[in-house]
Amino acid sequence: MVVDGICGPQSWNALVEADHRLGDRLLYYRDPMMRGDDIAELQRRLGQLGFDPHWVDGILGPRTQRAIQQFQQNAGLPDDGVIGRSTIDALDRLTSRTTGQLTIAEVREHERLRHQPNRVEGKRIVVGDTGELPVIAQAIARRLRQVGADVLSFSTPDLGHQARTSNQWNGDIYLGVTLAGDNFGVSYFAMSGFESVGGRALAQRCSAALAPWLAEPAPTMPMRLSILRETRMPAVWCRIGPGSTVVPRAPHIARALADAITDWCLDPGLQ
Repeated sequence: MVVDGICGPQSWNALVEADHRLGDRLLYYRDPMMRGDDIAELQRRLGQLGFDPHWVDGILGPRTQRAIQQFQQNAGLPDDGVIGRSTIDALDRLTSRTTGQLTIAEVREHERLRHQPNRVEGKRIVVGDTGELPVIAQAIARRLRQVGADVLSFSTPDLGHQARTSNQWNGDIYLGVTLAGDNFGVSYFAMSGFESVGGRALAQRCSAALAPWLAEPAPTMPMRLSILRETRMPAVWCRIGPGSTVVPRAPHIARALADAITDWCLDPGLQ
């Protein structure tokens, strides 16, 4: 969470989700989908064992349900998709041997990036802002289109809409920018036991590119913001400011971020 002293919807949701530990409640697929830190822990453990929930986002959707059922089948349990005591006991027995192992989602992202064409042409890139920096977002989009990328752009504070539409569009990269008064930084998705390797590398490129143009540093930060965890692609969220610095330098900032994305497409910097 961003430390701003305000308990807004994002902070409240994080507090509610953090209240749950695996085993505190029955977990199952429903509408609306269940959310929480216990589900993220479940997804991480399933992924370490090779059962694919697709992403570690703390949301129990259809793919996580299928991974649960596949695990239950392999463990000789009823494949009802419900996480109760017997399923947790089986997970405990098996995951005690896999400490520190990458999840299948991390391996898949790494391999996809390693084998993708190293070019920006044809990449599907999403550029979003919350309505505060449309000039910068539009300039980034224009520059990326000039080098051959397909670009989808947003200017709305509804980050849930941005994430859903980005996924439906099958974006390859998401870059978000917003104006901030403090707590500047470039965030990528990470939580206990899981991180987006592509997001981290992209955040590092963006942070370095911004440094000459900002009055204060914008360091890379692992975070679990909803826009980062709900997008199914390498994603970064740039909180830049103050406005007195950003506005007059908008063309330079836009060029720096667009070039950082281009450089990342040419070389994702995977170790």
